[in-house]
Amino acid sequence: MRKIVFLLFIFIVIILVICSKEKYLIPDNAIRIRIIANSDDINDQKVKSEVKNKVNEFLYEKFQGIKTYKDADKVVKDNIREIDRIVSEISNDFNISYGQNYFPSKEYKGMTYKEGNYNSLIIKLGRGEGLNFWCVLFPPLCLIDEENMDNITYTLYVKKLLKNIK
Repeated sequence: MRKIVFLLFIFIVIILVICSKEKYLIPDNAIRIRIIANSDDINDQKVKSEVKNKVNEFLYEKFQGIKTYKDADKVVKDNIREIDRIVSEISNDFNISYGQNYFPSKEYKGMTYKEGNYNSLIIKLGRGEGLNFWCVLFPPLCLIDEENMDNITYTLYVKKLLKNIK
């Protein structure tokens, strides 16, 4: 009997997660970040990961307390030179741009991030022909520890975070 109740509970949780999936949770005025590796070579991917970690670490501090798109946009614009400096400590061959760029639809942890043109910080390393990292910089979804969250916890955290964003 306990096994049946337990399995029924698990089944209900799974159904709730599937049914509560929100298709377009991220606002249209999101700011995204993309870091494109030079190539798929393991060393180029390591460089991309190092750039991602250093830039995220820097931006995490800058985005503390930011609640509006306008303020987030200003933070990125005001810190492009510092981001350039950070990347230059890791790679000699890169290009940084900030503006409107197209992003395809993406599924991540049970959520769909809608395709479209978004204001975005693009860091292209070398030829920019490798796998890329991308995330939502504002609301600050890539500045959270999403790797240590399951789908349910992540989705609930994102919903809570978005309620506080204007």
